[in-house]
Amino acid sequence: MSALRATPAIEAIPPMTPFIGPEQLMREGGHRSILRLGANESSFGPSPKAVAAMAAELPRLSCYGDPESYDLRAALAAQLGCEIDEMMIGSGIDDLMGLAVRAFISPGSTALATRGTYPTFAYHVTGYGGGLVTVDYRSDGTLDIDALVDRTLALRPAIVYVANPDNPSGTIVERTQIEHLLEKMPPQTLLLLDEAYAEFAPAGSFMPSIIDPRLVRLRTFSKAYGMAGARIGYAVTTARNVQTFGKIRLQYGVNRNAQIGALAALSDEAFANGVVREVERGRNDYYELAKSLGRKTIPSYTNFVCIDYGTAAAANAAIRKLMARAVFIRKPFAPPLDGYIRVTVGTPAERAAFAEHLRALEAA
Repeated sequence: MSALRATPAIEAIPPMTPFIGPEQLMREGGHRSILRLGANESSFGPSPKAVAAMAAELPRLSCYGDPESYDLRAALAAQLGCEIDEMMIGSGIDDLMGLAVRAFISPGSTALATRGTYPTFAYHVTGYGGGLVTVDYRSDGTLDIDALVDRTLALRPAIVYVANPDNPSGTIVERTQIEHLLEKMPPQTLLLLDEAYAEFAPAGSFMPSIIDPRLVRLRTFSKAYGMAGARIGYAVTTARNVQTFGKIRLQYGVNRNAQIGALAALSDEAFANGVVREVERGRNDYYELAKSLGRKTIPSYTNFVCIDYGTAAAANAAIRKLMARAVFIRKPFAPPLDGYIRVTVGTPAERAAFAEHLRALEAA
């Protein structure tokens, strides 16, 4: 009997996994536990208020959540100064990114991004039959907005994707440059702006909550709010775009307890601010660690830092040796960042343990 085959477009895609999870790496390496500093999760956990709210509602886990996420959308709209019908809740940025690609990428159409930026966007584009065109990072590891503008005007792609602050570099694009990119966008091109790490950037770094049909802004509760495992994020865009996403979203795809926890987390501003301050201290610890080892870093506006190992081969070797020590980190894969390792800011104890391992690796 012949094997059942998927559509030709799907059959043409080679098997791929955007990220190999730490659990799989533990199984492969025979580790019972690891120092988990590779996925940019928050080592500081969610707000105690969020934990308490979710725990209190666990007996009602037999009930579906509100498919409209009304209370959370209302709270976010009030915080951001937009209308509730300009908000969309999803099970993390990856889910919302998929909705944008499904809605605006036709088979054979083009998307544009920076080569080596957050890979899940490319994963969605390929999976839904689009083609991805990329521009390179600048030599200093920052995003080349001028190149994105030039390619946008030449190609008129369906979507331009920008992560700001960027993952994996940690760099940020100035607000005026993002405004310039949006201003130059053709009427039928969407700017998909991934602001997952926005809370770690200085105040005033981002455009106000303008609502433009060519703009979808994505944010998450995974990073500063420490709710990565709950899978919840949100998009800000026009009511028409939200309505479009509503046609294809999984209606009950957002976890009920995630809705409850996210709403409680929003009310605990002091906790989130404390996480942001500790992450800043952690970044400084990593800068000093790298300096003491004679290595450069890239100034980061996220909860991770890139440390220069010179070449991709050296960085890959460092990743392997650290994993052998049960230390899980990741690295960028495209030049000029492929010679860097990337480490998440952990707790003070985790940072100290990482420093000990890295120093031992260097000494060896």
